[in-house]
Amino acid sequence: MTPRSQVGLLAAVAGICLVPFAGRALSPDEGGLLLLAEQWAPGTSLYGDYFVDRPPGLIALAALADAAGGDWAFRALGIVAVIVTVLLSGLLGRLAAPDRPVAPVLTAATAALLATTPLFGGTVVNGELLGLPFLLGGLVSALLAARADSPRAAWWWAALAGASGAGGALVKQSLLDVFVFSAVLLLVSRRVRPALGIAVGAVTTVALAVWLSSHRGTDPGELWDAVVVFRQQAASVIATSATDTTQQRLLGMLFALLATGAPLLMVVLARRLPSRATPGVPDLRWPALATLAWELVAVLLGGSYWLHYLMGLVPGLVLLTAAACQRALPGRRVLGAAYGVMAISTVSALVYVAVQPIQRPEHPAVAWLDQHTRSGDTAVIAFGAPNILQAAGLRSPYPDLWSLPVRVHDPELRQLSVLLASADRPTWVVVAGTSLRSWGIDASSADRVLAEYYDRATTAGDWTIYREDAR
Repeated sequence: MTPRSQVGLLAAVAGICLVPFAGRALSPDEGGLLLLAEQWAPGTSLYGDYFVDRPPGLIALAALADAAGGDWAFRALGIVAVIVTVLLSGLLGRLAAPDRPVAPVLTAATAALLATTPLFGGTVVNGELLGLPFLLGGLVSALLAARADSPRAAWWWAALAGASGAGGALVKQSLLDVFVFSAVLLLVSRRVRPALGIAVGAVTTVALAVWLSSHRGTDPGELWDAVVVFRQQAASVIATSATDTTQQRLLGMLFALLATGAPLLMVVLARRLPSRATPGVPDLRWPALATLAWELVAVLLGGSYWLHYLMGLVPGLVLLTAAACQRALPGRRVLGAAYGVMAISTVSALVYVAVQPIQRPEHPAVAWLDQHTRSGDTAVIAFGAPNILQAAGLRSPYPDLWSLPVRVHDPELRQLSVLLASADRPTWVVVAGTSLRSWGIDASSADRVLAEYYDRATTAGDWTIYREDAR
């Protein structure tokens, strides 16, 4: 079997491994993005009537999935992203080490194992996953620009790299891998001209995205506040109010990273980097290390430390694999052991999640609301879990669907209190527990308003559901 066929087989297997999870209930982020994307039009908030601190590229992809069929289409989009990522990783390996037939197979294997593991959040769709094809496409284009003989070809490849890199950042603002990689690659290659093409491609892409978003009612100034200013405010809130929670999640995330076997592969490959690279192609050692370092910083600065943050390490690890393939690789036993550990980890995690599905605590609330809501009803979920709204077919008159924006925008719940006491109050209020209180939130006033205008309807799992007082 040729290396190209092996890469194709790895991509197909990676996609097939995720198919059994495509029909499962959506996570809070997945459901929230579809709910938001469905009504993205001029409204009262950043994206229609709702707010999320993410760039418009992610919302556009969710809107595409919503138009194509909703839940299943969103999961299918994630599967396509994985397949494309593996194929592009194989191409990157072939370009980095054209005289090593094993290079594209190893880079594709690195991507396939890490993009599918549940330890990286691989069975659900998230911004990091959807950004991978843009990032890998940008890395390939930047490498082609650096090795192009024609200045014109170099410029066009560089422009494509800039556009792809901007595409990644438009899916999640921290996905700046292509620009970090390109800057170091052009520096060590002593080629400056492609930098202009990268800048032109990136600026053009961002300008086009902002212009198209404005036609759907997303103000550019408010967009900047959401993707840049808000993140700074959110980091401050997390640092001061959620110390215990973030420490626990950080430890869990680091344990998950260790359990994938990726650190072992990093050590095995990094030991070969001091040796001389194959002449005739750009040396990827320093660009790979710089990209991986940026990705680690982005993971640690994310604040909330969800498992899917680790998906952002895939491009850097693929680059590290490509850089190692430009040199004398470790012995087959050592290299085989590293990939064997990763393969066992990924397969074991997939089997475990297949047999023991991730429990969705929102399901009881969704089931109860499905039976008791009527057309025209609205609801507020306190706080987060917008997948309840999406699954139950409800809308919210409160713009913050996720919990972190509530903690930043309305920590004393003044806006929510006014809403609950107004004529436009929601029909239902679904509360995690029995009180609106949570870390970073003072609910003393809002709880009194809730008790005055709402009656407790039921308890559904971890949720208490309140119905508007009929008086």
